[in-house]
Amino acid sequence: QFLDQMELERERKITIKAKAVRMDYKAPDGQEYQLNLIDTPGHVDFTYEVSRSLAAVEGAILVVDASQGIQAQTLANVSIAMEHNLHLIPVINKIDLLNAQPNEVAEALKHILGFDEGEIIFASAKEGKGIDKVMQAIIERIPSPRRNQDAPLRALIFDSKYDSYKGVVAFVRIVDGNISEGEQLKLMSTGKASEALEVGIFKPEMLPLPVLNAGEVGYIATGLKNASDCRVGDTITSVPNSASQPLPGYRPTKPMVFAGFYPMEVKDYRNLR
Repeated sequence: QFLDQMELERERKITIKAKAVRMDYKAPDGQEYQLNLIDTPGHVDFTYEVSRSLAAVEGAILVVDASQGIQAQTLANVSIAMEHNLHLIPVINKIDLLNAQPNEVAEALKHILGFDEGEIIFASAKEGKGIDKVMQAIIERIPSPRRNQDAPLRALIFDSKYDSYKGVVAFVRIVDGNISEGEQLKLMSTGKASEALEVGIFKPEMLPLPVLNAGEVGYIATGLKNASDCRVGDTITSVPNSASQPLPGYRPTKPMVFAGFYPMEVKDYRNLR
């Protein structure tokens, strides 16, 4: 819950908004790695938050509750990840609970989603069990970002917020090129021009940096006053050296309603069927 900053998130102990963070990790062999992570909601009502984030990464950790097993959102999120050809790491969490059924959940992951037994990691985030295995799996199974540092800037917007001083702050994944503070920018779908008032990363608070390079996840303060000019799924490029093609965006989300019907009396169940 470290990244859950909203009052409602802490009150209900759920994630509602996706949060990005950069983490420096030193492996047991002494090698240092830079991990750009995005924590996404698990509830089915916030699937669109997940889809936006999965478009900006190379892999994903699929966390399944050891006491609840595979849920509707599990299947939905796996489907989205497969559409993006992501590398998945299945993790069964909360194995410390008294009603945990890790072996049964592992069997479900193998038979329903097709994971191999050796891929599945058993963990307890609360007690710190299995975390080292998760970190090692990230390094071994998820590839480094595909990037072209010398190509024209292309940054994918996966979220944004409005700041009264900095205007619209775009949360981005730098796919190609790099961006520096003060650089002249253009939104490729709207053609709107702006200036990078500030660029930086999430640690998890916003930390300004002189430049963001290809492969990194961070933010760009655009100075734009209208959020509709900086749409999620749009591509940011540089005015002096513009990219010729934007990055693939997002499909519009489909509103869904989930409802359950139950008889008032048990004896009416056959009539309902």
